[in-house]
Amino acid sequence: MTHADNLSNIRFFQGLDAAALADIAQAGRVQHVTREAFFFHQDEPATTFSVLTEGQARLSQVTPDGHQIILGFIVPGQEVGILAAIEQAEYPLTLQAVTDCVALAWDRAPLLDLLERYPLLGLRALRMVAGRFVQLQNQYRELATERVERRIARALLRLGEQAGQQAADGVRIDLPLSRQDVAEMTGTTLYTVSRTLSSWEKQGIVASGRERVVIRSRQALRTIAEDLPAD
Repeated sequence: MTHADNLSNIRFFQGLDAAALADIAQAGRVQHVTREAFFFHQDEPATTFSVLTEGQARLSQVTPDGHQIILGFIVPGQEVGILAAIEQAEYPLTLQAVTDCVALAWDRAPLLDLLERYPLLGLRALRMVAGRFVQLQNQYRELATERVERRIARALLRLGEQAGQQAADGVRIDLPLSRQDVAEMTGTTLYTVSRTLSSWEKQGIVASGRERVVIRSRQALRTIAEDLPAD
C-alpha cells in the first residue's frame, strides 16, 4: 500500500483527489517510534505534524506542581502536532508510544506549503486547533469540578468510543491501559481507581485485568458519567 493510499483513509485528507494525495504523500516522510520512545516532549519547539498509521501513543502533560496527567491516547488515523504550522509554537503535551508505532510526518516547511496550496487542509487545521482547545478545557473542568466516579466513567466511555472493539463480553478498550493510566487520566490515586473498578466489576459494569478494561454495560457507565438516576 502506498502512502497516498493510507492518506485516502484518513479523515484529515478526505475529499482531496488522487493527484493531491500523491503530492501530499511525497512531501512527507515515514516515522518509526519504538515502544516507550517519544514522538516529542512538552515545551519542545513544535516542528512536525504526524498522522499515526500503526500502533498507539499516549498524550500527557506535567502540571506546574509536578503531577503528570494523561490527556488521552492517539490511535491509527488520528493526527497530532498541527501546532507545527505556527511559528515558534511549542508542544503543550508529551506524546509517547505505548506500542511500536509508524506515522506519516510532515516537517514545518512542507506542511506550510501544503496548507497554502490546499485551503481545505488549512480550514481543517484551524478546526483541529479549536477542537483540541475545547477538549482540553472540558477535561480540565472535569478534573476541577466533578466527583471522581464520574471522571473515571467519562474517561472509560471516551476510550471505548475511540478504541473500543465489540466482543462477546462487552466493548474491549483496545489499548494497553493500566489502572495507573486511568488514575493519571482522572486526577486521582491508584487506590481510588482500583477500589472503584473493583466495585463496578462486582456490579457487572466493567471487567479489568492487566492493562485491559472491558466495558460490560455502557448504559450503567453512562448513568454514572452523567449522574443520572439509576433504574
